[in-house]
Amino acid sequence: MAYNDSRRAAFRLFKKLKYGWVWASSTFLGNFALAIFISSFFNQLGYPDDLNYVFFLSILAVGLWVTEAIPPFAVGIFIIAGLLLGFGTDFVLGEEHKTPVEMYLGTWTSNVIWLLLGGFFLAEAMSIANLDRALFRFTIKKFGSDPNRLLLGLMLTTAVGSMVMSNTATTAMMISSILPLARNMGKGSSYSKALLVGIPAAATLGGMGTIIGSTPNAIAVGALQEKGINITFVEWMVFGLPTALASIYIFWRFLVKKLQLSKVALDLRDMMKKPASKNKFEVYAVLFTLFITVSMWITEPLHGIPIAATSAIPIVLLTLFQVIKAEDVRRLPWDTLMLVAGGLALGIAMVDVGLTDIIMEKIAALPIALVGVAVVFAIISVLISNIMSNTAASAILVPLGLALPGIWGFAVPLLVALSCSCALLLPVSTPSNAIAFSTGMVEQKEFRPGGILMIFAGPILAFATVMVYVLVFANL
Repeated sequence: MAYNDSRRAAFRLFKKLKYGWVWASSTFLGNFALAIFISSFFNQLGYPDDLNYVFFLSILAVGLWVTEAIPPFAVGIFIIAGLLLGFGTDFVLGEEHKTPVEMYLGTWTSNVIWLLLGGFFLAEAMSIANLDRALFRFTIKKFGSDPNRLLLGLMLTTAVGSMVMSNTATTAMMISSILPLARNMGKGSSYSKALLVGIPAAATLGGMGTIIGSTPNAIAVGALQEKGINITFVEWMVFGLPTALASIYIFWRFLVKKLQLSKVALDLRDMMKKPASKNKFEVYAVLFTLFITVSMWITEPLHGIPIAATSAIPIVLLTLFQVIKAEDVRRLPWDTLMLVAGGLALGIAMVDVGLTDIIMEKIAALPIALVGVAVVFAIISVLISNIMSNTAASAILVPLGLALPGIWGFAVPLLVALSCSCALLLPVSTPSNAIAFSTGMVEQKEFRPGGILMIFAGPILAFATVMVYVLVFANL
């Protein structure tokens, strides 16, 4: 996959010259030196050594995530290793700060990890069963050939898919299914632009609808579980689904008006041809597993089985039916699990040593109401998610929001998670945008108008739905 944007230009040049390791090494050392420099001022405030050490790790992790000196998943492993070295030995902090480190290692087996893993198995199975073309044909039959309705149908189909599988996998399926139409209409066609901007946006925004729809959602739920607050699959949908659907509708209306799609004429005869036949057993096995798994997730309040436990259903059934084999398991995005585990470990450490309490004390002392603090969190979330991984952004901000007093310690982590999914400004803002951009059919500038719109509209919608949920539905 080619990421032909300016942000990657320097990286590509170094790789061509076979000096990529020079850039990575110098950037890593530069982040290390910067973290030491910033921490030296923090150390002068007189806080305990363990708190100063976690602050140093936090600054270093943020720098590594932003600059991508090493892959994001490697930062997650580095964080856990740093915490084990600092608190599990006496090499760094000394014997007096040596504490049990099982809570940091335990993030590898947290509910969030198992939940994501179940989603990964479902996504891989749907790809293997080749359900993308059938999904596209179903959408055309339901929404017809009217360009505006068809675009809305494709965006809603993408959104629903992204609610039960990864945004990246959903986008890859949908882009592959509409690419023949986009190429037939040409790169300059307004409808091609609408498809290649609207579908990745719908995948990202649709991910807000469920806990497994995007990694920031799972991080927020995992962090709240550490605080003793459990959110079920259905409870998340109470505020996540309206936010997702409203955001997609606004984005669709924006595309229709901006690109004047009503004037477009579509020829969908080639798109209605049946795809090559696929193993019927595999298709039915995947659909059966998807139905059982999602049903168990949705009915958790009735049977009481945790989502993490029911996430074993797709793992067991899909391997039992031989839909997913050993070589398929190796292709799963294990790096995402490593990143999430590292982010959760850092959040636990920040809370454990009291760093989040100190940060929140300083924020609370500002001449601004807590509602204003929540808005600031939402805006920061969407802004930094446009230039770095939204998973990394949520891993940084969720623990901080968790330390806010009262209902805000519950609402802000949810608000951060949703706002992180509104970053659509650049091709590198989300993997979904990158997939569409890699087709060569859409330019970087085409993402900007919609991205700017969602920087403002996304957090506003998220704030409204989260606060309604917290004040009306949540029993705190």
